Amino acid sequence: MDNYTPGFKARLGIFITIGIAIFVIVIFIIGKQQNLFNPVFKLTTEFYNVSGLRVGNSIRFSGIDVGVVDNIKIINDSTVQVDLLIRKNVQQFIKSDSYASIGSEGIIGDRIVTITQGSNDAAMAKDGQKVLSKEPVETDAIIKSLKTSAESVEVISLQLAEIMVNINSGQGTLGRLIQDSTIAENINVTIENFKKSSEGLDETIEVTKENVFAFMEGLQATVAKTEVASDQLGEIMMKINDGDGALGMLINDTVIVNNIDATIVNLKESSIGLNENLEAFKHNFLVRGYFRRQAREKEKEKEKEQERLEAAEELPVDEK
Repeated sequence: MDNYTPGFKARLGIFITIGIAIFVIVIFIIGKQQNLFNPVFKLTTEFYNVSGLRVGNSIRFSGIDVGVVDNIKIINDSTVQVDLLIRKNVQQFIKSDSYASIGSEGIIGDRIVTITQGSNDAAMAKDGQKVLSKEPVETDAIIKSLKTSAESVEVISLQLAEIMVNINSGQGTLGRLIQDSTIAENINVTIENFKKSSEGLDETIEVTKENVFAFMEGLQATVAKTEVASDQLGEIMMKINDGDGALGMLINDTVIVNNIDATIVNLKESSIGLNENLEAFKHNFLVRGYFRRQAREKEKEKEKEQERLEAAEELPVDEK
């Protein structure tokens, strides 16, 4: 060291100092990214497939980096446990019903773990708690699906190209419609006829509208007359209820009703007496002979009818 000049020793000291400063800065940056200098808490979750996730990958909450993946461990043939280190100051925002999912930074970036916010009424996640997980979508599955879709699009494109060629060559109904001018003229004629028909239909609708208006006016007049009649009927009913007129007296006056009942009873008794008088009249010597002749004639008619029935019963079946 005695052979080196003071200038060389000074340059060597500066170089070593700068190197140590760069090393400290790098350590500080890496430690900050890995949360080595911040208080953290731990969460665990399980996946069937971590889809390329590595230790040290970022953890995001609401789009912000809040921690790193601390450890990945295979539990069994269908479960992979992932340990998450998250900054302590974020713990109050992560809920017990939050779940973790695996995504990526951009389309082809590194894999990251995303934690959802959870519901507002759920409890805060505790240190060491296991949260639910959502399986990631495999890139291979997406590529396979895109490949299938591309093949389908290719087939559709070929069929569409073939259809367009047929249309341009005038084949099929659509091709004839586009290429054949006669069909276009027929369509124009049809449209003109339809236009004329629509004009006639408008006239018919106007006439129908006038008839409907006339009918409604007649109906309105009828309703007015009905209203007048109902008012008059109401006045009549009020008079009847008040006992005015013959019908009102008949309904409301109990004396008249009693007289009518007495009259009906008298008529009934008179009819009984009349029947007795008629019966006595039949036995009077002046008309008794007449009633006896009437009785004998009725008896003779009954005997003739009886003989006719007996003669009909004695005839053979064929003659009947």
